Amino acid sequence: MSDWYIWAAIALMTLSTLITRSGFFLFGHAVKLPPRLKHALSYAPAAAMAAIVIPDLVAAEGIVDVSLANPKLLAGIGGAVFFVATRHLLGTIVAGMALFTVLRLIL
Repeated sequence: MSDWYIWAAIALMTLSTLITRSGFFLFGHAVKLPPRLKHALSYAPAAAMAAIVIPDLVAAEGIVDVSLANPKLLAGIGGAVFFVATRHLLGTIVAGMALFTVLRLIL
């Protein structure tokens, strides 16, 4: 690839990012979202996080591994159970990582 192609791609990606992210700031007062759409959009962060985390939990070395021999999956389930029981985010991270470390050494 030539230098101008790379710089043009960076400039266009910067422009598209600025336009899409500043749209609500510039035109937010003119656009009113329906309450049902606002409610549906409130689930977007959780859905995005699940889309990022779950493939990492079930894939081991590029192969889907949904078994009791997958320490990442077991630690993720343990972390989720800890969070449901305590609702403590930092404790969930510590418990999940500790469980992952122990399971990785055992399995």
